Amino acid sequence: MTAAAGTTAQAHLRRMADVLAEAREDTSDDVPPRCLLTGLQSLVPCDAVSFSELDIPTRRHINAQETVVEDENCEMEPYWRWRHQHLQCQRVTSQPRSSPEITQLTDFMPVRRLTNLAIYTEFLRPTKCIAAIALPTAPGRTRVYQLLRDDPKPFTDAEMTTLYLLAPHLYTIYREAALRRRQPVRLTERELDVLRCVALGMTTPQIAEQLTVSPSTVRKHLENAFGRLGVSSRAAAVARVFPEPEAL
Repeated sequence: MTAAAGTTAQAHLRRMADVLAEAREDTSDDVPPRCLLTGLQSLVPCDAVSFSELDIPTRRHINAQETVVEDENCEMEPYWRWRHQHLQCQRVTSQPRSSPEITQLTDFMPVRRLTNLAIYTEFLRPTKCIAAIALPTAPGRTRVYQLLRDDPKPFTDAEMTTLYLLAPHLYTIYREAALRRRQPVRLTERELDVLRCVALGMTTPQIAEQLTVSPSTVRKHLENAFGRLGVSSRAAAVARVFPEPEAL
């Protein structure tokens, strides 16, 4: 490596450290701090950076941020209709993870193939390249930073390395911000026991056997917990009570 290249790399690392430091000092209620999105865009040039959390069973947006002005009329129905074509999104929800995962859309399909799909023409257009940082979350949910580019040229190895280095810090900052904002959840001890079993992927009969109660009692505990939490699905309840896998 030449001296000039070494100096450039050191300057980039300092900028990364500055972006993270600014986010850690942010005391707003935003989860994650919004300055992280603009910071990512300054480190890895792109047309926009977004952060979103989705509850897949209920097709509900839990959280959404973007560096560009959000379109209030953005229609999500094409996304849900053609989501099976978005292989990068499918990867995000295909298996639980305990640490962030970094991918880009061209890892799964060439741009030429993407632009011939309905997910592109009806939802993604004009975005052709997406780098994603998927953070750990509860079952049935996604929690993802996305760097969006209209240019068909994939993100470079150096740019992806930047995201790899940042990813664990982004997760830590997210968790710290979420803990600051989280409101206390008051459930009975039995309701918590049932939700812990749900978080482990157990079915109603399995939970009943585990807790030595009837399936109808399990369903009643779930119904009561849903009411207290203001949610309508098991995935949303788990995400509300145990937003991080480590919280089990």
